[in-house]
Amino acid sequence: MGKADFLSPKAIANRIKSKGLQKLRWYCQMCQKQCRDENGFKCHCMSESHQRQLLLASEDPNKFMDFFSNEFKNEFLELLSRRFGTKRVHNNIVYNEYISDREHVHMNSTQWETLTDFTKWLGREGFCKVDETPKGWYVQYIDRDPETIRRQEEQAKKKKQDLDDEERSAKFIEDQVRRGRDGREEEETPVFTELKRESEEEKVAFNLGASSSVARPSTSSSGLGASALKTAASTSSTKRKDTSSSSDSREKKRKSALEEIMEMEEKKKQQQSARVDNWLQPNIVVKVITKRLGEKYHKKKAVIMEVRDKYAAVVKLIDSGDKLKLDQNHVETVIPAPGKPVLILNGPYRETEAVLEGIDEKNFCGMLTLSSGHQKGKTVKIAYEDFSKLA
Repeated sequence: MGKADFLSPKAIANRIKSKGLQKLRWYCQMCQKQCRDENGFKCHCMSESHQRQLLLASEDPNKFMDFFSNEFKNEFLELLSRRFGTKRVHNNIVYNEYISDREHVHMNSTQWETLTDFTKWLGREGFCKVDETPKGWYVQYIDRDPETIRRQEEQAKKKKQDLDDEERSAKFIEDQVRRGRDGREEEETPVFTELKRESEEEKVAFNLGASSSVARPSTSSSGLGASALKTAASTSSTKRKDTSSSSDSREKKRKSALEEIMEMEEKKKQQQSARVDNWLQPNIVVKVITKRLGEKYHKKKAVIMEVRDKYAAVVKLIDSGDKLKLDQNHVETVIPAPGKPVLILNGPYRETEAVLEGIDEKNFCGMLTLSSGHQKGKTVKIAYEDFSKLA
């Protein structure tokens, strides 16, 4: 069999030997060639192609070192961002996965002598957050993609709105509980006194009824006992009336607090039910946020001319006048200057025109005065994404 035969035993053996990683000392980074043994590496170094590469590198060695360093840095960061994202991970774990690729750029051909030097350089240049521990150096990739930053800001904004709603609900319940405690009447504590007789000769007797086997006392003593029993009965009935009236008032207060909480929850449900997924409306100004159409249309303002299938719209760019058909996810609302007319796109005041009075940056919403509808003149707070500038 000839040397070029693909199925010859020698060719098959060579392919089996060339699989996987080889020894680093038999690798030529300049020619990007891996040799299997010392003899092969010696023959490669004496070859004419290797000598030509050495002559080219000797003319400008810094150029080749910068090229290999840049390749090593880009591939390392790409692996870190794709494999681990923004998680904190040991630098040696990332490096072991990186060198598992047979065609990787070796560190001995870069400007960094050790992995620790490279990790410190990533921290100084702001590519990663690095920290040293007793177990070694840890790295955390910093994602600076504008789309990722915008998505994180939106998530933080929604989380803050949810926390604000929960805090308002908790504060409202605390106010109701405090109001109920303040209005509660203090119960009267009974006062016990010692039983004293006005004179030693006077006898204290109790009328236990005619069926009692005890002899009946005198008329004066029986009259005294009857009057005492009547007084006790009237006092107990008065106390029962006061207790029942105070309990009724407390129940009314409790009922009123519960009713207010139920009304508040009902309003929230109504507001949520009033929200819809599609918010596109004609004659409003929007901003193009997709990058698929190129930098020519990215972040350009346009006017919606027509809405199709609820989630798509035909827009006309304000600057160039070009017409595009875009999806709802490819545009966002535009907040005008205070005093300009806007259109509410979602919520209970959907499709209502209003005037922007001001912006509440802490709560990510705008103060709008309704200029149409049966609640004209009312001032409401609407989130940024629920209203847009009118064309």
